Amino acid sequence: MELRQTESARTKALRAEQSRLTTLYDRLDTVREQTKAALARIHADGEAGGLHQARFEREVSAGESARHLAQLSGVEHGLCFGRVDDTDGDTRYIGRIGLRGADHDILLTDWRAPAARPFYTATPGNPGSLVRRRHLHTRHRTVVDLDDEVFDLERLSEGDRRALVGEAALLAALRRGRTGRMSEVVATIQTEQDRVIRSGLPGTLVVQGGPGTGKTVAALHRAAFLLYAHRATLERRGVLVVGPNATFSRYIGQVLPSLGESDVVLSAVGELYPGVRATAVDDPPAAVVKGDLRMAEVVAAALRDRQRVPAGDLEVSIVVRTSLRAGVEVVVERMTLRADHAACVAARDRARAARHPHNVARKLFLLDLLRALALDEAAQLDRPMDTEDIRYARKVLWSQPSVREALDGLWPPLTPERLIADLFADAGAVASAAPGLSPAERETLLRPYGGPWTVGDVPLLDEAAELLGEEEIDDTAAGELAEQERQDAERYALGVLEFTGLLEEEMMQATALAGRHEAPAPATTTAQRAGADRRWAYGHVIVDEAQELSAMAWRTVMRRIPSRSLTVVGDIAQTGSAAGARSWGQMLDPYVRGRWRQEDLLVNYRTPAEIMKVAADVLAAVAPGTPLPESVRDGGAPPRAVLLDPDSPDLPAGLTALVAADLAEIGEGRLAVIVPDARHHGIAALFPRHDDILDSPVAVLTVTASKGLEFDAVVVVEPGEILAQTPMGGHDLYVAITRATRRLTVTHRGELPGMLVRLEQH
Repeated sequence: MELRQTESARTKALRAEQSRLTTLYDRLDTVREQTKAALARIHADGEAGGLHQARFEREVSAGESARHLAQLSGVEHGLCFGRVDDTDGDTRYIGRIGLRGADHDILLTDWRAPAARPFYTATPGNPGSLVRRRHLHTRHRTVVDLDDEVFDLERLSEGDRRALVGEAALLAALRRGRTGRMSEVVATIQTEQDRVIRSGLPGTLVVQGGPGTGKTVAALHRAAFLLYAHRATLERRGVLVVGPNATFSRYIGQVLPSLGESDVVLSAVGELYPGVRATAVDDPPAAVVKGDLRMAEVVAAALRDRQRVPAGDLEVSIVVRTSLRAGVEVVVERMTLRADHAACVAARDRARAARHPHNVARKLFLLDLLRALALDEAAQLDRPMDTEDIRYARKVLWSQPSVREALDGLWPPLTPERLIADLFADAGAVASAAPGLSPAERETLLRPYGGPWTVGDVPLLDEAAELLGEEEIDDTAAGELAEQERQDAERYALGVLEFTGLLEEEMMQATALAGRHEAPAPATTTAQRAGADRRWAYGHVIVDEAQELSAMAWRTVMRRIPSRSLTVVGDIAQTGSAAGARSWGQMLDPYVRGRWRQEDLLVNYRTPAEIMKVAADVLAAVAPGTPLPESVRDGGAPPRAVLLDPDSPDLPAGLTALVAADLAEIGEGRLAVIVPDARHHGIAALFPRHDDILDSPVAVLTVTASKGLEFDAVVVVEPGEILAQTPMGGHDLYVAITRATRRLTVTHRGELPGMLVRLEQH
């Protein structure tokens, strides 16, 4: 059965959609220039003066034109992303805004308009009036790819069927390939995905599916459906999509413009903590320890260790001394002030008892010790102090560097980055904070100060941020300066109003006029605000390749969705992380015990049966008894193993020749070379690459980076090394060989692992 779309059909479809996109951008440019000209005319008319009413109307008109111009400028990227064809033969294009032609005919429908609803709500089981839905993937003003979904194949002409692209071409070929059974298979696929897409917003849905079952596609369409069906909730709170790595996020980002990109945050696990973009991966022993829930207590203990009281004689500086007897001693203007040990303990215990985050409770600690120092100063001077005197004395004392140094040493202001970096750089601190870990486990946590953050560190940073809270910074001086500037601006505005006579007519208040001259806050979308705010509570969260998340990573995700409205997508059999899931209950029951439901996708319609037979042997060896999704496709070339000359040092020549041959076979398809971690740098250097690896002619990836991705052809390098590189090496090999949708080649120089015996030997 031939499943490959002909190059001419795809090229023709791309050319037609490019023509349409060019027309839309031409119209956008025209409307943008017309709006600019209208705004310029309004400003020019304003210079001529006029009555107050006329000036007011010009201001309103100028504001509207400026907002419209900003909207037109903001849709430069991703202007049009979809098309629907209905049973009446009508075609409608969907985009980020609405556009009409010079004769007022509709060129582009705003995605929020009722007319766009079928684009989001149609599913295989409930298509409504749609025959086809097409996703347009664009870069700048160019259509780079298309993806069709057909809801009624029989209503399409033969020409339209031949022009189908993406998943619809595959399903159409399946339906045509055989009678009876294939129609049942397609119906099964559609029913399975429909259940996923239309499942309710509340609660946690697990979508379990093996390779090629379309679980990611179903989850993304679910996001589109939920964003439209529950717009009031999700437009305000947003949707978070968590993937295994940044490459995967870019991959699914090709679909997300159709979901209302202003409401969706894409993030890899290493990006969940704002300000950190971790890509480095811990070695398996460290990943297991960092991903264990025991690390939550380790971080909490490390923080408690930073909340100190004086113990023993310790010279802090020339002017600061702490001891068990003396407590804290500071020299202020040649006077030694003391807060005794009991006062320090009482201050620490009271601050802890308040159960506030560290940086918030710090204020209580400081106030108590400053009070103790102030009372000691008063006693030495034999001067009585009332409440107001103590308040003033505390403020004066806090302005002294010696006092700040002493008290910061006992209860320091901390950032999550500093707490975790200090902990991992100090073997003594790790031993104190983690007595429950074995010496070997503690050893895995140690690293030099200032090293790059790893993906496993991000949940620990998030845990630290939760315990630390926001520091209350003493910015009295800055606040006083801002208030003075505000008052000066209002006085100036009041003078302007008096001079123009607007004050007497009560047309405007001085506060409002002054506010107009302040720099406007930049407009932000829900996604932008949510992505920058660690404490943001999302309306829904989708976790793809969810089996890779550690227990600590799940703790981080759950903080972002207190409602527990989640779609969890993955395949336990593909768990490659040593800290990843062994079962869904293991990760979810601590948060939603008895309140999560599972949908299984059982039909593999992307991976050829010949490749899945090889995958079945691998799965049986590494996870006996795990069900394999039923593959319904017959592929082209049988999967093969190629032995490269083990005595030749010229691995690059043999590998590049193989890749070139496979590229020639697949034409304009996509090819990946999946390599052991240790070989990635050397092999990647053999092939040209673009800034975005997914745009490169050949994508050279580790198994971890290939998670969730699919390619027309895959070359797997040295499977034996992939098996041996981690304790989950067998699962990694299963992932590697199931990334191919048409052609699989395995290269090796040593003995081929026995589980790959079905490969055709070359």
